[in-house]
Amino acid sequence: MSDTIVIATRESRLALWQAEHVRALLADRLGRRAELLGMTTRGDQILDRALSKVGGKGLFVKELEAALADGRAQLAVHSLKDVPMELPAGFALAAVLPREDPRDAFVSPRYASLAALPRGARVGTSSLRRAVQLLAVRPDLRIEPLRGNLDTRLRKLDEGAMDAIVLAAAGLLRLGLGDRIRARFEPGEMLPAAGQGALALELRADNAALHAALVPLAHRPTWLAVEAERAVSRALGGSCSLPLAAHACWQGDGTLALDALLGDGRQLDRPLLRAHAAAAVGDVQAARALGDRVVVTMRERGADAYLPAP
Repeated sequence: MSDTIVIATRESRLALWQAEHVRALLADRLGRRAELLGMTTRGDQILDRALSKVGGKGLFVKELEAALADGRAQLAVHSLKDVPMELPAGFALAAVLPREDPRDAFVSPRYASLAALPRGARVGTSSLRRAVQLLAVRPDLRIEPLRGNLDTRLRKLDEGAMDAIVLAAAGLLRLGLGDRIRARFEPGEMLPAAGQGALALELRADNAALHAALVPLAHRPTWLAVEAERAVSRALGGSCSLPLAAHACWQGDGTLALDALLGDGRQLDRPLLRAHAAAAVGDVQAARALGDRVVVTMRERGADAYLPAP
């Protein structure tokens, strides 16, 4: 194993913060040196079309995986919600780090909350998951497409292109922009995406030495929670074209509670399907089994009619 670990990362300000955070962890907790390999992904380049139209969230990770495959880098840092449910052969997640606030944030220069928006207000998001939940509460809203990195989205808001936008609270907090948050949606108001707020470390599956070295960085409670969430997305074919949410949280008695929500990406005003389950979870298999239980309930409530044709 080389003395210096090369970390592949996107070049947005948030992605670089995340990579720098991991570099600091490697130094402080493992005594390992690391350097960054900045890259521009297809997801960063294509900003005029919805992700669901150009290949989905995997566009944010493919170039980083190519750098791992050819040896230019040994580690990639991802926002877990951008990582496809099934990794390509030859790759593995080595660790999931402690989760930042997983909630969605309401951001507006003029209005304090969703309820304060006037009728017909323009709200920016390119997330179908957010769109269906916004319209379920405020069907009068105009949902405006919003792509680009976090700074680009905030700039469009400030230039008056829309009245408010919805972003992940985690990204704003990590960049010291928490003062831009006017309100945070509780999960009962807007259920987060699977893995939202968590960072994942990806490497080549055959890099056993580095995998073993990274074990101390893994945060087991977060990892088990996101495994339950991702099991829901995996079973239902979660993608950018499917308005699907899944969020797990630990109860005081060690029980993991999992909620899921599904909308129709072709008919955004269709009633939302919801499901809930809870169980004692002590390992990955139990976490995934909890996710599977929620999926069974979703299917019993008609989920298959909401899913795109195979």
